[in-house]
Amino acid sequence: MKINIAFLQILPGKSLEENLAIGKKACVTAKEKGADIALFPEMWSDGYYLPQEKDVVDSLAIKKNSDFINEFRELAAELQMAIGITFLEAHDTKPLNSVIFFDRLGREILHYSKVQTCAFDLERVLFGGDDFYVADLDFGRGTVKIGSMICFDREFPESARILMLKGAELILAPNACPMEINRLSALRTRAYENMVAVATCNYPEGQPDCNGHSTLFDGVPWLPDEPGVRDMCVMETPGEPGVYIATLDLDMLRTHRSNDIMGDKYRRPETYGILSDVNAKGII
Repeated sequence: MKINIAFLQILPGKSLEENLAIGKKACVTAKEKGADIALFPEMWSDGYYLPQEKDVVDSLAIKKNSDFINEFRELAAELQMAIGITFLEAHDTKPLNSVIFFDRLGREILHYSKVQTCAFDLERVLFGGDDFYVADLDFGRGTVKIGSMICFDREFPESARILMLKGAELILAPNACPMEINRLSALRTRAYENMVAVATCNYPEGQPDCNGHSTLFDGVPWLPDEPGVRDMCVMETPGEPGVYIATLDLDMLRTHRSNDIMGDKYRRPETYGILSDVNAKGII
């Protein structure tokens, strides 16, 4: 059983209305290319534009039940294709950096807000999420358990590890930064150590501080009947804008998860106490 993932590596417009039109067109293209799910880059509603003045950033934030979000809910049902739409979400204190996944019937199955915000930079004007979530995505031919992490979340091993422990098989990761060898290596590692697939959708070249290179790492570093190791990178896009499709072999991943030693097989959580100690500090 396989699932086709569309990476909407596209440039945003200059308004919410433009991004709605561009995004819907990209989703239609994804469906035409055979996608089961379409994933947007980070904070698509405003093209990852984060002014530092509170009143300005608040004015750009939208509610999860806004017309913009509901258009993608309806489009998912119309296209019979799941959609992961990203947005700057209105919140009582500060806005959130969020994603909502609608299944092929237009049902909301997962709503996640970025936990590890870039509080050292532009995201200091945002509020962070408080947990990681998983959900069952029925894509017609079968079901896959998905989770999400957003951009800087991937730099923390705990993000993917928590999702794995909650049962995630596929982590869908909206992104907005230059994807170079070190960040790509981190994604590869998250997939390897947790035996999960990690799909990351970035903005293309032309978007400030972004360069494309959206990726799918399938989480299977070797096969029992083949010598040596295999490249887990199923797809790495070029820098140019486009709607790119990658196929994840779920049967292969599930066989690997059943037979291999990574993930939660040999963890010793009784020795990891410092990880949950809020007072623990490193040398930095």
